[in-house]
Formats: sequence, C-alpha cells, structure tokens
Amino acid sequence: MVVRTHWQRSFGGVDLIWAALALVLVFEGILPLVAPRLWRQVFSEMLGLRDGQLRFFGLICVASGALLYWLLG
Repeated sequence: MVVRTHWQRSFGGVDLIWAALALVLVFEGILPLVAPRLWRQVFSEMLGLRDGQLRFFGLICVASGALLYWLLG
C-alpha cells in the first residue's frame, strides 16, 4: 500500500499546471509591484527590439524552463 502525502495528492497532473501558472503570475507581478518605474523602462526597451531579438529571448526562456523542468523531474 502506497501512502501519499498531501503535497503529492494535490500537485499531480492538472493541479501541477495550475500551480505553475500561479507561480508565473506571482513572479511576473513582483517587479511592477516593487519597482514600477524600472518595469516600465524595461518594457519600453523591449518594444525597441527587433523581431529576431525577441524570438531569441523567447527561445532562451523556453529552453531554460525546459532544462530546469528536466533537471527537477
């Protein structure tokens, strides 16, 4: 008989996706909450990037997230 902890029961399958989305929203909201002027400056600088630069940044983010997920899993 396998006894599962509360954490294992509540973070399986789809619940894990919702938990990950919640953490993304928390992390995305930290900079505008703490330093709105800096957030605005960073955002306006990103608007000036070319499409290729934004795609490369997106690729790095996706690859980093996938690597981290793989390492933790």
